[in-house]
Amino acid sequence: MQTNSEAKLLRIFMGESDKVRHQPLYEAIVREAHAAGLSGATAWKGMMGFGASSHIRTAKILDLAADLPLVVEITDQEEKINAFLPRLHALFEQAQCGGLVTMENVQVIRYTRGK
Repeated sequence: MQTNSEAKLLRIFMGESDKVRHQPLYEAIVREAHAAGLSGATAWKGMMGFGASSHIRTAKILDLAADLPLVVEITDQEEKINAFLPRLHALFEQAQCGGLVTMENVQVIRYTRGK
């Protein structure tokens, strides 16, 4: 990915308990993105949220069976993101869970390796 270039941000929302092949769905997505040669992926855990089910999930201390919201963000060139989408859809099918996937335009300001 080039600095000062246009790219796409793929944002994937799911629940913490969503699993595929006995591993967390977010982990499977990040590993698939890596295998696909995408520029990078980050998984975020939310403190509170709800989705299509309208069930509020929260990290409050009294909520023992928390199924917290998770978000995976992947940024890369549009062609590479579009090529990854069938793999992503297959993971959701295997997990048999709900979720939300969005894509938006972004401007890459900096993309460099560390020391």
